[in-house]
Amino acid sequence: MHDFRDKVAFVTGAGSGLGLATARAFAGAGASVALADIDAESVNDAAMSIRADGGEAMALAFDVAVEQDVGHAVQETVDTYGRIDAAFNNAGLQYPPAETADASGEHFDRVIAVNLRGMWSCMKYELQHMRRQGAGAIVNCSSVCGLIGIPGRADYHASKHGVIGMTRTAALEYAAQGVRINAVCPGTIDTPMVRRILDTEQGAMEGILRNQPIGRLGQPEEVAEAVLWLCGPGSSFVIGHPLAVDGGWTAQ
Repeated sequence: MHDFRDKVAFVTGAGSGLGLATARAFAGAGASVALADIDAESVNDAAMSIRADGGEAMALAFDVAVEQDVGHAVQETVDTYGRIDAAFNNAGLQYPPAETADASGEHFDRVIAVNLRGMWSCMKYELQHMRRQGAGAIVNCSSVCGLIGIPGRADYHASKHGVIGMTRTAALEYAAQGVRINAVCPGTIDTPMVRRILDTEQGAMEGILRNQPIGRLGQPEEVAEAVLWLCGPGSSFVIGHPLAVDGGWTAQ
């Protein structure tokens, strides 16, 4: 359904989960893909697997919380492939739940540094290239946690609400310059991060099945399909939108 031949995609958090599924989807649709992740081993393995399947991919290992490293990675992508046509800013983290009065300031600062400041840095450098091209599409990964509240996760929700506000603002800034910016808001998806939560938080699966009327975890490939649609011509009139991919969670 998607055709990204002769296009270049940049994906963060691409060593596993949503990022890896999206990088594979871009490669399968013909794009050259720059995969970025803080885990050098996982992102190198991911890029190798795409190349083994006949795709074009490069690996970039860095922390999105370090703005200078983000700038270097984006420039390396442009130096290698000549441009960036699509970006999925997906790198993120969360810590075990804690009520606001008991939460760790260190955890809060790290979540904001990665999930919000890191996404801002990625957009900043991607946009510098895209506005010169006069074309491009960016999808930022928010969450249902950017649309609702859940007790015990104020730091994560603050970051994901912030992603939507930042997405909408940047979308307005660059819509007339040929660059479209949107967000995806996944529900609970079967990723390594979610599996860690399920392994450590009693009753987590029951809560997920109660919140998602579809009655199951989402699959990373289902989010990847939404990202590619938002980056492709089929969504050419969609700008500044937080698209829920959540099994019906926010429809309740």
